Formats: sequence, structure tokens, C-alpha cells
Amino acid sequence: MATGNVNPFNLSDSEDEAEQRQEDGVDTERSPSDGAPGPPSNNPFSPQADAEHPALLLSSTRTSPSVEGISVAAAAATMAGGLAETRVSVDVIAAQLIRDQYILTALEFHTELLEAGRELPRLRDYFSNPGNFERQSGTPPACKDQGLGPGGPLIRFGFPGRTNRAGSISTLDSLDFARYSDDGNRESDERVAVLEFELRKAKETIQALRANLTQAAESDTRERSKNYNSNPEIQEPIRPLEKRALNFLVNEYLLKNEYKLSAITFSDENDDQDFELWDDVGLNIPKPPDLLQIYRNCGSALPSPRDTVDVAVGVESGELTGNYITQKPDLLQKLEYQISLLNKEKQSLADQIKKLQRCVCVCVKLSPAFQQALLSFCKMSADSRLGAEVSRIADSEESVMLMLGRCLPHIVPNVLLAKREELIPLILCTACLHPEPKERDQLLHILFNLIKRPDDEQRQMILTGCVAFARHVGPTRVEAELLPQCWEQINHKYPERRLLVAEACGALAPYLPKEIRSSLVLSMLQQMLAEDKADMVREAVVKSLAIIMGYINDPDKYPQGFELMLLSLGDPSERVVSAIHQVFIPAFAAWTIELGNLQTTLIPSLLARIETLLKNEHGLDEHKLHMLLSALQSLIPPLFSVVLQNAPFTHRVNLQGHTPPIEVTRFPRPASPLQDVATIVGSRETLSALLILYDYQLEHEGTTGWDSLLWVVNQLLPQLIDIVGRVNVTSTTCVHEFSRFFWRLCRTFGKIFTNTKVKPQFQEILRLSEENVDALTGNGILTKATVPIYATGVLTSYNQEEDRKLLVGFLEDVMTTLSLSHAPLDSLKASFVELGANPVYHELLLTVLWYGVVHTSALVRCTAARMFELLVKGVNETLVAQRVVPALITLSSDPEISVRISTIPAFGTIMETVTQKELLERVKMQLASFLEDPQYQDQHSLHMEIIRTFGRVGPNAEPRFRDEFVLPHLHKLALGNNVQPSESKRIDIATQLFEAYSALSCCFISEELMVTHFLPGLRCLRADMEQLSPEHEVILSSMIKEGETKVENRGIGQAEGSVSIAASLVGEDAKTKFLSKMGQLTTSGAMLANVFQRKK
Repeated sequence: MATGNVNPFNLSDSEDEAEQRQEDGVDTERSPSDGAPGPPSNNPFSPQADAEHPALLLSSTRTSPSVEGISVAAAAATMAGGLAETRVSVDVIAAQLIRDQYILTALEFHTELLEAGRELPRLRDYFSNPGNFERQSGTPPACKDQGLGPGGPLIRFGFPGRTNRAGSISTLDSLDFARYSDDGNRESDERVAVLEFELRKAKETIQALRANLTQAAESDTRERSKNYNSNPEIQEPIRPLEKRALNFLVNEYLLKNEYKLSAITFSDENDDQDFELWDDVGLNIPKPPDLLQIYRNCGSALPSPRDTVDVAVGVESGELTGNYITQKPDLLQKLEYQISLLNKEKQSLADQIKKLQRCVCVCVKLSPAFQQALLSFCKMSADSRLGAEVSRIADSEESVMLMLGRCLPHIVPNVLLAKREELIPLILCTACLHPEPKERDQLLHILFNLIKRPDDEQRQMILTGCVAFARHVGPTRVEAELLPQCWEQINHKYPERRLLVAEACGALAPYLPKEIRSSLVLSMLQQMLAEDKADMVREAVVKSLAIIMGYINDPDKYPQGFELMLLSLGDPSERVVSAIHQVFIPAFAAWTIELGNLQTTLIPSLLARIETLLKNEHGLDEHKLHMLLSALQSLIPPLFSVVLQNAPFTHRVNLQGHTPPIEVTRFPRPASPLQDVATIVGSRETLSALLILYDYQLEHEGTTGWDSLLWVVNQLLPQLIDIVGRVNVTSTTCVHEFSRFFWRLCRTFGKIFTNTKVKPQFQEILRLSEENVDALTGNGILTKATVPIYATGVLTSYNQEEDRKLLVGFLEDVMTTLSLSHAPLDSLKASFVELGANPVYHELLLTVLWYGVVHTSALVRCTAARMFELLVKGVNETLVAQRVVPALITLSSDPEISVRISTIPAFGTIMETVTQKELLERVKMQLASFLEDPQYQDQHSLHMEIIRTFGRVGPNAEPRFRDEFVLPHLHKLALGNNVQPSESKRIDIATQLFEAYSALSCCFISEELMVTHFLPGLRCLRADMEQLSPEHEVILSSMIKEGETKVENRGIGQAEGSVSIAASLVGEDAKTKFLSKMGQLTTSGAMLANVFQRKK
């Protein structure tokens, strides 16, 4: 026989025949009686191979090709006749087969012995030990002659190519039988036989372990039951087996009662147990009843586990045919078909059971007619709608939806209005899931008409439901089902319903198709904005339009959005205008940034409209200017974000490290979160990192290649400065608006930008140099609004010491330049008015004025004196007493009479606004010196200024000051004017007196003052007007007559003492006569044009 790697189980036919012939020859030469040994033999079972009694061993049909069809047992029986005295035991045969590694022959031998009921311990132990089938590292001596060396069959019993294979869980399933089979059928049979054997062994092992475990559990349970009966208060800890059983029952209870999340959590917490199989518990007993049954049977005896037995149906190995594997798919199909038939039958039976269960208390002994007549006494109503609904209980989700769709329209009208929002979830859920479009439309109609006038909370609830509906059903159904409901309510008579529509359009915008969003919804909101009369509706429309702008993606809609912005800015309601600035403009600007139109289209369009307004020959429309400037101001944060995000340093932004926090005062307070630069760029961390690089770039690297910032510097700023130069400086509103715009621009773009880009451009225009002081043509710009806007918008944007010094120096230079140039002071006055509105700058302005008080030029001192009049009204009385009055007293004793006269309006304003008696006395003494000092008797300009001041401050001054000082001095001035030789001076004084008396006639004047000063002063004035202006004389005569009548009535009938002369003129006859006389005035003097108007 060949050695080495020759497979002993795969011998050729020639080898088999030769070996057979050799064996036959040996047998014929031996005598059965003498027992003498014959020639040497290669038989491994010969006495030379084994010390046991000699025997002839024949292999089985599956492993020994030399003697096919003869089993080992049959061979042993055949040899028994010839060798009766030398019978070999089966244990010797088994030992020899195992020793020579005839594994398959030994396995068949073991199987036949088991079937015969003669299990051999040696074979049982051998095949039960997985270690016998691990890969061998060496070659057994007994196998060397059979070719079982390295690389031989023993290697094939394991997995070729693997090392260190764990043998604790592998037996014969690792054998590669395909290498030793002669045909496919034999291979399948052998594989099936081996697997069945292993399965049987595993089942026996498991069954034995279960039996032991069950026995131990029962004995332990009985022991603990005894302990519990003797000591019920002592409870022993739970055993692992009990825990696994209880865990299985608890999990089963949770699943049956729909506690799915709890069951999942419970299963996760016990991941070492399989809750699908009761056998995993480890008990060899049937599964007990569920927890509910155990609870119901508590106290009664449960069936003993020994009362039940496990019944199993198995297939013996002999029943498996050779083509079992090939027939298996057909068998599976047949079984599946049978299972489907059984399931159908099961369902049919279940339906019949349900029907039978519905029949309650049916008396089988009664006739059907009698039963029906008997049941008729039960009062049921299935004829009505509600009765029909009650009689058929829904048994599926779809039937529930259908039932809700039918019932909700009848439920809603009967629910209190205050509680109808409780129905919103039910209506929406039904509308989402109902299969009929018509019913869904009816339900959504009910939703939008659920509450007659929904309040804020109710509208929010409906909108929340609409958004949930939109998320669930998708854009197509939102367009087809929700939008028609909005369209129907667009002209509803109640504003709350229209408000709901406006808010719904915005809330549903993200869930609508983009084509509908930019067409139908946009048109609906545009119509409501133009036509709705309710402010709150238009406000909601503006906010919804902003959301539409945030989601729109059609560039062709930009002009429409721009027109909507202008329309909303011109709305008369402050609520709408506030919404446009807080929501719409930021959203619209974000869209224009995406389109690239912010710097190229949007801002230039607004600037062009402002320039058109300034060129209007019919006067400036300040409201429109305010509207456009406010829009520009709201665009500053988006503009700055564009500059940051398109800067050369954006690629260097590093958010990994620590970024310092942004100063609270770095940016102006935004009107809304949408105007916060941090929100626009993404986060405060991103903004902080960008600002650091922004300041460094401006300070060290410049603006080369920075197109977005260069546009601001080279195009926006020059155009704005040019527009500012055309603004009317006397328009306080325009100056204030432009000032706020530049202030916000400088604060947003930062101090470095303001110092290096904004201030130089203004300074180049203003040119405040010494050589240009006397040149009016070179400083015409100083009389424009450029001065106050630069001073109050740019120079005040930062309030550090160097910034304040720069502002003080600029104002001093402007005051000096304008005074020495004899130029109008309107630009300086506008600066003082704008700055004086903020108490922070009062000290600074007083510093500037003191510079004028001590200036060497009388012109500058005169300007300073006139500026005090503007400052007094906003300054607190302490500063007035400590800083203003001393400065005015100093100026009132100035060598130049013009400077002294310039202080009179400021003194008058103090008398009008201050309440301190000591301060008022000082001012009154100074005014008295102007009137009573002989050196001022011929000072016509001084008298004119005093009379003008009295007429302006008299009605608002302290009554005592008016009664004791103003009225007597006006009487004296009117009396002195009667003897004025100069006719021009006389008419000037008379005109001023007429305006003063007209203003004072509105005040309460006592009877004594009326007789002693007021009426005599009017008579003196009438005497002048008779000669100089007869038209005024008529009015004065009427005033005198009414005053005299009032005095007479007071003396006779105790008339109302507080009624003034002006109030007595309200009578229709007197009023008609007075106005007719006023209409007859034809005097062309400019000062007569504003009769009865007080100086502002």
C-alpha cells in the first residue's frame, strides 16, 4: 500500500482487488483447527498489529470498498461459525477502529449499536469529546503505514489553512466529507447522518440539563415554600432561574398590553436573555400562564408542571432518503401553501367567533318572531344619524377616520366658543388621514371658521396645527387644500379672521411649492397690504411678506419686492412701519445679497429717489425723505456683513481658538434680531473673529482688492455727502435723520473706518483753514446741512476724550468762521439744537460758548450770546445758574451795544423756563437795567428786541413776572412810542407792540391790570395805528371794546374771573366781525403778515 499522503479510504479498484486476493490466499492456507500461523499479512487486525485475540474485521459499506454491502455486525456473525472459540468483543473492534483512525467506520459502527440498543461507552465517549477532532500537530504511529501523516486525512478533519482552532464547540461538522465521497448522493447522505447525530446528541444533552435544572428548581421551590410558611416575614433573594422566568412573563405582559417602549427598554436592560423563546429560561417545563391569568388565579391551585408533558414529533434518520436535500424546496412550498390555507381558515373562524360573541342572551328555545318582539321593548334608535353612528362601532383606523369626518361637522356647532380650540387636534388629524377630498375640504373649512373672532392664543394654536398639517401632507395637498381656505377668508368682515389668513400665509410659506409661493401667495399678501384697513392685519401681512422674501428664489420678483417695501414704508400706521424695518427690510436685503443686488441696485435706487426729492421745486417732502432714509439706515447692518464676508481675510478666520467677546457698545442696538450683524454672519464667535481681522486689515494692510469696501468708500460716501450738501439746513427733521444715519454708519463700520475713511472726506469738503475765514465763496458749504450732520452724526459717533476735543474745536472754528464772515448762523444753530437734545453734550456746548464769550471779536461774542438762547431750554437749572447766567451777565456789560442786545433773547428764555426765584430776580434786574438805564433810551434796536422777547415769552412766563414787569413796561413803551419823531421807528415799534399785545391777550389778566396797564397800552397803540395803519386800528378798537365790556361785566355780575379776552371773542358775532376786519388788512409790510402768531 502506498504511504505518505495516500488516502486509505480512497483506494483504487486494482489495489482493492489485490488486497482482497492476498487476504483470500492467506485464509485458504490456514487450517481452522490447527491455528498455526500462516505467512505474514498486512492486515492491521492481525496478532502482529494487536495483542488482543485475532479477529477478522470488515468495514461497513460506507467506508470499506473491499466488502460492500456487508455490515460490521454481519461480518462478525459470519466469522462466528468458523472462529467460535476466538469471538472478538465489540469493544475490541471499536478500540482498533479508533486506534487506526477509521473514524467514519467507527461512527457507523456506533450508530448501528445505538439502533440495536447496545451503546458502547468507548465510542460514546470518543464521539462526545470535541477534542478528538481538533487538528493534530503530529502523526500517530499506528497511522503512518496508512498514509495518515502530516497533510493526510487528519488535517482534513479540521479547517485547512487555519491554526489554533478552538475545539470546544466543534465536532464532526468540521469534517470535509466531499473529499472522500465517490458520488454526490453518498456525500449528502453522510452529511445528513452526521448532522442528525450531532443534533440528537445536543438535544439529549440539553434535555438532561433541563431535567437536572427542573429537578433542582422544584426541590428548591419546595424548600423555600416550607421556609415561607414557617417564616412568612422573611423573603429570600430571587434566584437567577426565577429571575429569568419572571423576566419572560413581564416582557410578555408589556407586549400584550401595548407597552412597547417599556418592553424595548426592559429587553435592553436584560440583554443576556432571549425573550422570544421560553426554552431560553432553562426549565424543562411548559410555559406557565401569563401574569394576568396568574393574578386571576391567585389563591387557587395552579396545575402542577408534572400534570403536563412535552410532546415532540421527530424524524428518524432511517426515514430520510438520499434525495432529501434536493426535495426540500418543494416541501417548503407545500408547507407554506398549507400554512396560508390554515391562516385563512383561522381568520374565518375568528370572524365567526366575533359574530357569535355579539349575540348576547339569545334564547335558542324562542322563535325568531318572539325574540324580535321581545327585543323591541329595548328602546334603541338606529333610524337617526346619530343612532346609525352609535350602532356601528368602528373596527379599523380607516373606519374611525370616516366616522370622525361624519360626526365632527355636527359636534363643532354645539361646543362653546371659548373651548373650541380643544377640537383643533381632532379636526387636523381627521383632515390629514381622511380618504375623501370633499370631507377633508369640509374639515379644513371648519378649522378656519372654528372661532368667530380668534384671539392671539387661538390663532397661534390654529397656525401650529396648520404647520403640522403641512409637514404631514406635503406641498401638493397644502396648495390644494389649505390655500383655498385662506383665499376664502381674505375679505372676511372680521379683522381677526383676515389676520389669521395673513399669518397663515407666512407660516405655510416654507411648505408650499416655490411657484405658488412667489405667485399666488405673494399676490394675496400684496392685495391685503394695499386694501386692508386694519393696522394689525397689514402688520401681519408685512411679516408674512418678509418670510416669503426669505424663501423666494425668482429673481424676476425683485422689482415687486422693492415696490412692496416702498408701499409699506409709506403706511400711515407706526406698527406697519416698525414691522417693515424689523422684519421685511432685513429679509429683503438678505435676498438681494444672495442675488448680488444690494450694492448695485437696492441702495443706489434709494439714493436716486432721495436726490429726486431734493430737486423737487415745490418743496421738500420731509415725510418721504424720512421714509427713504430710515430704509437706508436699516440696510447698514446687511451692508457691513457683505463687506466682512467678501473681505480678503475671510479665508483666515479661525474659530478653533479663543475669540474675545465683542464689546457691548461696538454696534448700535439693533431694532430686531434680524438686524444684528452677528445673526447675519452666523454667530457672535464668527463676528468677533471677523472684526479682529477687519480692524487689522484697515489699519495695516489697506483696502486693495476689497471691492465691497471700496464701493462704500468711493461711491456711497461721496454720493451721501453730496446729498447732505443739498439738504435745507433749517429743516430740523432732515438734519436729524441724516445725522442718525451717519452716526449708525460710523458706529457699525468702526472707529478706524470712521477716522480714516469718513472724516477725511468731510474735512476735504468743509476746509476749515485760517486763510478761508473771510472768504464767503470758499465757505459756502459751512452754511449748509453738512456742518450739523458732520458734527452730530460723525464727530459724536465716538465719545472718547480725543473725539470730544475734535468736536469742540470744530464747533469753535465754525462759530468763528461764520461770525467773521457775516454768514447765516443756521448751520451752527442746527448743530446746537441737535446736540442740545442730548444732556451728555451740554457741558461741551457750554465750553464752546464760553470760547465765544471771551473771544476778541464782537461778532463772535454776539454769536455766542444768541446761541445761549438755544441752549437754555434743555439745560438743567443748576447749569443755567452756574454757567449760563454768569456768561450772559458778562456779555450784558460788553463794550459793544450789539453784544448786549444779543443777550436779551437768552434772558427772556430764562424767564420762560426757570423757576428759581433768585435766578429770576437777577434776570429781571438785568432786563430792567436795559429798559430804565438812560443810556438805552434811544436804542431802537434794544427796544425792538425787548418787545419781541416779551411777546414770545410773556404767555409762558411766570404770572408774577408778566403782571409786575412785562405789562407795565409794554405800557410804558407804547406811551413813549406816541412821541417818537421818526416815523419808521414808530411803525416798527408799533408793529412789535401789536404782536406782543396779541399774544398776551390770550392770558388771564386781572381787572386791576386790565384797567391800569393793558387797556391804556392798547389805547396808546391804537393812537399810533390810526395814523400809521388804519387796518390795525379796527382790530385794536375791537379788542379795547371787548376788554372794557369784560371789566364792566365783572363789576356788575361777578363774571367768570378766569375767562380771558381771547375767550370772549369766541362768540359768533364777535368772531365774524373780527375776522372780517382782519381780512381787510392790505398793509404790505412783511411784519404784518403774521399777526397773532407767536415767535418760535
